[in-house]
Amino acid sequence: MIVVLMGVSGSGKTTIGTLLAERAGAVFADGDDYHPLANKQKMAAGHPLDDEDRQPWLEVLNGLLRDWFAEGKNGVLACSALKASYRATLQAGMPKSAVSFVLLEASKEMLEARLAARKHEFMNAGLLDSQLATLEMPNDAIRVVNDRSPDEVVSQILAQISLSGTRV
Repeated sequence: MIVVLMGVSGSGKTTIGTLLAERAGAVFADGDDYHPLANKQKMAAGHPLDDEDRQPWLEVLNGLLRDWFAEGKNGVLACSALKASYRATLQAGMPKSAVSFVLLEASKEMLEARLAARKHEFMNAGLLDSQLATLEMPNDAIRVVNDRSPDEVVSQILAQISLSGTRV
């Protein structure tokens, strides 16, 4: 079972993903760790990535997910996955049912407060508006509002994944 925790910066992908993987006995990977240096420098300078910047990164993440799938591993990937085309690249080469997308949502005010309170290696808080504008709401993702404790959010995700017939 592979879960991609998606959402804009500040939605809690890393925090929730780490805990979800721990509770589900899965491996965890943060998509940010796989960005090439050029992407990190571009974002740190306050410039949003375009599709051309993202494609090689998404293909690397797809390789990671395909490896997990081939090895029969449970995995949780934190990745913005803002567009439908990005999500298609992430799950390419695997059965559609192999990957579950979970969209973490929060109010813009909460996202801004979280970004202001943290120091991220390269994610410039000024990019939030471009991420919100880029986000294509998924039709087939589990949607969870991340406005409670991480334990409560993870419990809700686990319950919804179980309800959808996917086992963790």
